[in-house]
Amino acid sequence: MNDLLLRGGRPWTPGRPLTTADILIKDGRITKIGPGLTETATETVDLAGALVLPGLVDSHCHLDKTMYGGPWIPNSGGRTLQGRIANGEGRRDELGLPSPDYAANLLGAMISGGTAHVRSHIDIDPEVGLRGVEAVRAATERYSDRIDVQLVAFPQGGLMNRPGTGKLLEAALADGVEVIGGLDPAGYDGDPTGQLDLLFGLAEKYGARIDIHLHDRGALGAWQYDLIIERTRATGLSGRVTISHAYAMGELAPDEQRRIAEALAGAGVSMVTCAVGDAPVVPVRLMHETGAGLALGNDGIRDLWTPYGDGDMLRRIMTVAFRDRLVADEEIELALTAGTYGGAKVLGVADYGLSVGSAADLFTVTAETPAHAVVSVPARELVLKRGRIVARDGALAAH
Repeated sequence: MNDLLLRGGRPWTPGRPLTTADILIKDGRITKIGPGLTETATETVDLAGALVLPGLVDSHCHLDKTMYGGPWIPNSGGRTLQGRIANGEGRRDELGLPSPDYAANLLGAMISGGTAHVRSHIDIDPEVGLRGVEAVRAATERYSDRIDVQLVAFPQGGLMNRPGTGKLLEAALADGVEVIGGLDPAGYDGDPTGQLDLLFGLAEKYGARIDIHLHDRGALGAWQYDLIIERTRATGLSGRVTISHAYAMGELAPDEQRRIAEALAGAGVSMVTCAVGDAPVVPVRLMHETGAGLALGNDGIRDLWTPYGDGDMLRRIMTVAFRDRLVADEEIELALTAGTYGGAKVLGVADYGLSVGSAADLFTVTAETPAHAVVSVPARELVLKRGRIVARDGALAAH
């Protein structure tokens, strides 16, 4: 007997027309898609024409920093990168951070909003050690059957300029953390060659992925893109390297943007954009045209860096589309693709999507088209993780 039959929905796959179809699910996977399926199942749900979208992918957030669901904390971080880093480190003990409870609160909101996969950067430095890894793992364990969380060992306070951090990053990888992170190799750390040597060396040693925060603007940012692209080619880590934020990419001259995008595509290096404040957004259309990987994320959510955010990836997709002036339906769908299939590619999720054999991670909304769903950010009516209903109408379902 099949586990679940979803009748009369309109599943979306990029580049394919929307048609009404049933979706049959067994043992957490999609086993059949088509109109008027005759198979039976333990449970049948009539979707009544709802749009069916694959589970959202938040490719860049900070679960260890969040105070989601806690008391209101006025922001005191200021407007500089250095000030926010110092404020975050200086106040985290006072506020009980990192907190498994706050992280779990945020994960619950993400799940009810249709997010199926998350990549979370975890601060690691000599003062906090691996406490952030422990806290986020404890939070993730509460929802292990509802969402998948990939961790990044992240040197938020610097790497080469902070003795002892490199050894802690390696300890995190040895303990099973899947990704090693970096931070502005030139602009903040002041040693781009040294930082990239360390990051790529550890990635090769532990089979880890790489995700580098790169806030540096202008020519300095573009120069570091080339360094990372060259290093990726030299080490054969194509498909495993990501540049997060990449603010410079959104403000360079068009010819330079295209040159970099083509180089990214050729080397298998992806970018993640989060539409943070007024910071430049990576050009979505250009990344699509060149075949360069692009994913989206919420970045900080209700933490010491920002008082904003609710963990809703569909709202973040809308924000990126708005900020990048995507107005035609097919353009808006490119942002949706980046927040779903693009994120799955960055995280290395092999069985993703609405196709036979894929994990049944999906959600439904009432919307005429995928672009309409992005712009209107409707309520998530039904959320499935590995074929099980985990949320309904914006609220978590009972275990």
